[in-house]
Amino acid sequence: QVQLVESGGGLVQAGGSLRLSCVASRSIFGFSIMGWYRQAPGKQRELVAQITSGGTLTYAEFVKGRFTISRDNAKNTVYLQMNTLKPEDTAVYYCNLVHGISNIWGQGTRVTVSS
Repeated sequence: QVQLVESGGGLVQAGGSLRLSCVASRSIFGFSIMGWYRQAPGKQRELVAQITSGGTLTYAEFVKGRFTISRDNAKNTVYLQMNTLKPEDTAVYYCNLVHGISNIWGQGTRVTVSS
């Protein structure tokens, strides 16, 4: 079973930046679709950004131009660079891996943006 471990969350002021990282425990990472989702209190989990094994990118409208997803297959790691953060970006951010019928989630990392 693949495990995902996120890091990089924290408290930041509005307008600031954070970089989230997610490391996968197995090398299937390179053949997988990787994504970042977030869940704010009282809201449903939503897609933030996704990157396929071929490098195709998808972004939610609310982060376009501010967030960048990237992956390093050699390190089994996916990143989410978050710039110009807003208070409404406050949420728990989850890493997701899809490979075949496997759909795996990390434990989440909390991001809090103060106004």
